[in-house]
Amino acid sequence: MSNKKGLIALSPLLLFIVLYLVTSIVAGDFYKVPITVAFMLASIYAIAIAGGFPLVKRIQTYSQGASGENMMLMLWIFVLAGAFANSAKEMGSISATVNLTLAFLPSSMILAGLFLAACFISISIGTSVGTIVALTPIAAGMASSAGISLPLLTGIVVGGAFFGDNLSFISDTTVVATRTQGCKMSDKFRVNLFLVAPAAILLLAVYLFMGTDLHTTAQAYDINVIKVLPYLVVLVCAAFGMNVMAVLTTGILMAGIIGIADGTYDLYGWFESMGTGIVSMGELIIITMMAGGLLEIIRANGGIDFIISKLTAHINGKRGGELAIALLVSLVDICTANNTVAILTVGGISKQISDRYGIDNRKAASILDTFSCCMQGLIPYGAQLLMAAGLAKINPIEIVPYLYYPMTIGIFSLLAILFRYPRRYS
Repeated sequence: MSNKKGLIALSPLLLFIVLYLVTSIVAGDFYKVPITVAFMLASIYAIAIAGGFPLVKRIQTYSQGASGENMMLMLWIFVLAGAFANSAKEMGSISATVNLTLAFLPSSMILAGLFLAACFISISIGTSVGTIVALTPIAAGMASSAGISLPLLTGIVVGGAFFGDNLSFISDTTVVATRTQGCKMSDKFRVNLFLVAPAAILLLAVYLFMGTDLHTTAQAYDINVIKVLPYLVVLVCAAFGMNVMAVLTTGILMAGIIGIADGTYDLYGWFESMGTGIVSMGELIIITMMAGGLLEIIRANGGIDFIISKLTAHINGKRGGELAIALLVSLVDICTANNTVAILTVGGISKQISDRYGIDNRKAASILDTFSCCMQGLIPYGAQLLMAAGLAKINPIEIVPYLYYPMTIGIFSLLAILFRYPRRYS
């Protein structure tokens, strides 16, 4: 593919970036240009320039990207998450959980404790989305009660969520990375641990240090353990690896039963609270679908193939091969907004690069997983940030500056490639 055709194929994504990020930065307000409008205009442009196909075929391609199997599963999770979050909130679960946390956890431990909780849950359930759904409402409540920055606490939850997404044995990214590179999960886990454990320990120390400046007002908190149960049940079920949709359904039922039993709302009030929560996810659902359609048009026009061909044209040695794998999966993740899909897309070419330049398959699998999680944790239009922002009711751009963990694992992993670390696998 020529450079001109490749750049044209990628131009819808560039248009979206200009429409949303650049214009918002110029205006000094990220609410000035609604992200839905930016995606809509970029989508119309993508369909218009998709050459070689009738208009009906182009629209069909877009629609397939917006309604694929993985996409629809994500949308159902959004619906259930909205119903659970709002019904639990109106029943009093958030305030009860926050009061319980602030009563027993020293203010200096709030940041570090939230990060550890996110890391533990995510590595147990193997999904960043499930962790974000479980912890973001609690983080939002803590921010309100303790006077802590909401984007900061949300960023801590998202960072911890990607810790498990990257390391867990049951994570989709782990399964795909190890299968495409032909290595054992346990071997990939050991290599990954060398890369991300130092980053996690460093951040834990940073959060402990940041927490020394936090001082919550000493007061007697109204503790109602019964109202904390929906979140406890969700966290325990998630930790034991229950399907995220089953976890959310269980949480919804628990919130309804407790809320009706204590008179917070009646049956119709519960239905209304769930409906309000589902409607609140409307913009998030629309954004997710349009992003899926836009990126499918880019893929069908050869945009992703163009990136891959350009990056693999000038590889030299093991270090160059590892850097190419890292850059490939990062760029494809930016284009697809899905770290599992990004690994699937470049997994085959990564294996070829590894075989040609003698790169350890375990190191290659680790690079694929770590860099895809790094980029997925930073793009404001990825499902994880959109979900976190939706639950916290803030703009995803506001969270980005506080995504310390994705940034740190990206830096540590890049240094590991440049300095041939760990030596045993390099």
